[in-house]
Amino acid sequence: MPVGSNIFTGYQALGFVCNHVPLEIRYHSKRKEHFVVTCVGKAFHTYNCSKLELLTISDTHPNDIGCMVTDANSEYTSCDNVIRAFSRGQQAIHTYEGHEKNVHLLLPFGEHLISVDEDSTMKIWNKETEELYLEIEFDNAVFQITCLVHPTTYLNKILLGSRQGSLQLWNIKRNTLIHQFEGWGSPITVLEQAPAIDVVALGLEDGRILVHNIKFDENLVSFASDWGPVTAIAFRTDGEPIMVTGSTVGHIAVWNLEERKLQAQMRDAHQGSITGMRFLTAEPILVTNSPDNYLKMWVFDQADGSGRLLRRRCGHSAPPSKMSFYGSDGRNIISAGQDASLKSFSTFHESLNRDFGQAYQNRKQGKRHKKKSSHQKFGPITSLACESTKKSDWDSLAVCHQGSATVTTWDYTRCAAGKHKICPPELEDDLMAQATAVDITACGNFVLIGWSTGHVKLYNIQSGLLRGTYGANKAHSMPVRGVAVDGLNLVTVTASTDKYVRFWHFREKTLLQEVILESAISMMNLHRESQMLALGMDNFSLCIMDVDLRRVVRVFKGHRNAISDMTFSSDARWLISASMDCSIRVWDLPTAKMVDHFLVDAAVTSLAMSPTNAYLATSHVDDLGIYLWSNRTLYCHVTLQPLPTDYEPSVILMPGASLESNSGDEEDQSNTDSGQLPAEYQSPEQIDAKLVTLSILPNSRWQSLTNLDLIKKRNKPKQPPKLPKAAPFFLPVISGLEPSLDIKKDEGSKESKVKFLESLSLASELCQLLAKSAEDDGAGGYVIMEYMMKLNPSAADTEIRSLAPIGGGSHAAMAMFMELLIHRLESNQNFEIVQAYISLFLKIHGDEIASTPSLLEPMEKLLSVQGDSWLRVDGQFNQTMCLINYMKSAVL
Repeated sequence: MPVGSNIFTGYQALGFVCNHVPLEIRYHSKRKEHFVVTCVGKAFHTYNCSKLELLTISDTHPNDIGCMVTDANSEYTSCDNVIRAFSRGQQAIHTYEGHEKNVHLLLPFGEHLISVDEDSTMKIWNKETEELYLEIEFDNAVFQITCLVHPTTYLNKILLGSRQGSLQLWNIKRNTLIHQFEGWGSPITVLEQAPAIDVVALGLEDGRILVHNIKFDENLVSFASDWGPVTAIAFRTDGEPIMVTGSTVGHIAVWNLEERKLQAQMRDAHQGSITGMRFLTAEPILVTNSPDNYLKMWVFDQADGSGRLLRRRCGHSAPPSKMSFYGSDGRNIISAGQDASLKSFSTFHESLNRDFGQAYQNRKQGKRHKKKSSHQKFGPITSLACESTKKSDWDSLAVCHQGSATVTTWDYTRCAAGKHKICPPELEDDLMAQATAVDITACGNFVLIGWSTGHVKLYNIQSGLLRGTYGANKAHSMPVRGVAVDGLNLVTVTASTDKYVRFWHFREKTLLQEVILESAISMMNLHRESQMLALGMDNFSLCIMDVDLRRVVRVFKGHRNAISDMTFSSDARWLISASMDCSIRVWDLPTAKMVDHFLVDAAVTSLAMSPTNAYLATSHVDDLGIYLWSNRTLYCHVTLQPLPTDYEPSVILMPGASLESNSGDEEDQSNTDSGQLPAEYQSPEQIDAKLVTLSILPNSRWQSLTNLDLIKKRNKPKQPPKLPKAAPFFLPVISGLEPSLDIKKDEGSKESKVKFLESLSLASELCQLLAKSAEDDGAGGYVIMEYMMKLNPSAADTEIRSLAPIGGGSHAAMAMFMELLIHRLESNQNFEIVQAYISLFLKIHGDEIASTPSLLEPMEKLLSVQGDSWLRVDGQFNQTMCLINYMKSAVL
């Protein structure tokens, strides 16, 4: 059984920026630049603070990262109960193992690393040697560690916060408890060192923020927040007495420590809990992250002391619901999420990602009021259509929203909401009406919309005006599930849950034909180039209809749950479908067979195939990312065979955030595939003995054999070569990459100077091979032919000339060479080079053969065999040429 998919392999995950793990700030002293490190599940990203550009992606961890810290040289992460140290944000250089429970706190401490697990077992490691330096165990019932910090200038000391609300100051070198602070009646969630010495800030679960002097054990400042537990604290280090705190509802509070009051509020800074915030050193710039997948940078230059948004990197804060490739190059993916936002992700580079924002019912009113109420915002996007033909002229995107009859248009060039919000007057007051299907014509001028009430209308996307209604009043009696227009704007296709597929005249809006199917239709997808229409049915089957013939041509069954999405390959050879049973299937339309089937960890909600067939993009349930799968058939040989009905698929691993795929998994997959798929076809030397087989030699090796005299005469130098000027002194040099002098003395040759008579023989190599073949009853003919084919034209001419007695050969050698040619002609192998050898042999030795009676009989046999073979080939050539000439001149 193959591992995973035969066609697709994991390539990359898009749309991940950060998660709930707090961010970290690193300062590079040599480059004098700050870097932001964020966690994205099983890996972490490194961004620069100048433009928030993605610089590096770490290697993938076995599971999700639990916590992460950085120091001047390395990044440290915990995955389950294993701690890893990374260099340059990519490769793991150290591993620390020894915890029995998952590690949730880390703290770099000079040459050591402090870690705390869920059992409140604290271990101190040597960073370089990975050795355990000290271990301290705490009882969760008495002191459960929730946070820790190293007070500035406190040598070998750390401060621990607990869920019981108390603090402990430890000397880790002596392994002694120095002081225990009384609690504040609420669990401590955050500990942060203040710019002042001996002062730390505490965030409590009840919303209180305390600025405490640990030297004298007294509170300096106390604040209270109504936004729930304090999740993060940061201090400005540019000389301003400002402290900011984060909350679970996404608000940021700015506190003035000198005046001991609330300076400003930054509401709705994030859509989720603010888990990490850091000020850049000596700069009024704050960086925050949240589980909403947003990384934001704020600059504090407002009159009220609050910050304004400077830069941001974002993905979807809720799982994507629909997506589609935009344009013909396959480099951009339009994604619509359940957060009602529209985004564009680039498959080429992360810096090309774009955020369109969210659609509002009254954008001008929303801009006037800082607080945008929820009723002004449209719901999650349920359907998406795009066409890039007129993107520079007007809106090129149209989307449907959940619970709304209004369809909004979007401008791809400006990356913003478009001019129009399309809704028929008769549906404006209908609270049950909802836009369910949308499509943009290939010309980019019209948008076709279907509603749950059965209405189907055509609008001009430039002006937003109505251009026609299909049907007398309604196109269908039940909700519309799909609308489409062919590539020439001739036929409009609509499908509904009433089991009907109706074909309409695009301009006249009249019904051309309707087809009723066995089950209700849940979705529809049209491939305009091939006019193939795919229909997803409520009975978990797939129907393929030909729009020109207007009938069902294929039916695919096999899914065991509701079909979530489907897409065609660019050449319409494959239909790729996904269902809620976590399976993805690839159907081959010409053979009407399933050629690939694999499972994923979470059910697919949407999928799209790139126009270049390079990638398959998928989105999944409860997952914020978009996953790219590369098409292996484009860069390696893949043999696709129909899968049996009882085929059991296997789970394929999801792609990681980095471009590096799991090489081990691919190797296992290739090894397993090799056991299932047949071996690569090896072409025989000759397909059939009746067929003429040519050699693989280039034409220059045999076409110039009969014209060597002319070539040599043409290339003869006009002037004799000139002798080089005599050099006064020469040193022997050994050639090579680095020439050197040869200082070795000439050693006397021990070779005997007595020559034997055998070495004075004039017979050529060809004559010797022919004589040896005669002794073996002609068994060496293949060896002789291989030898001749390796020679260049001049050497082959010399060998053939040496067959005559005057060249060191004999009449017997000439006869044996003719027998060799006869045998090769009868075998139909190396046809063209044998013809060249015959022509050269007769040109050189024609007179010798005519004057020697013993050579006439083999010569007549050679001419007879050559004539028969050439007449057969010449007849086939003439027949083919006559057929071609007839086809060219015939009037059809």
